[in-house]
Amino acid sequence: MRTTLELPEALLREAMALTKISTKTELIRYALENVVQRENPKELAGYFGVIDLDIDLDELRNR
Repeated sequence: MRTTLELPEALLREAMALTKISTKTELIRYALENVVQRENPKELAGYFGVIDLDIDLDELRNR
């Protein structure tokens, strides 16, 4: 998908230097993938203690 963005040039240069990524497209893709990776576990954490799986770990380990 093609998109026009207004991005701070200094921020782009700094991010490219830190990540050693040489293109803006690849840098944006990298940043988006990192946001998704970071935010997905937060959503899953909301289910902690909510779902009862009724699993007997001792029985599973002795099989």
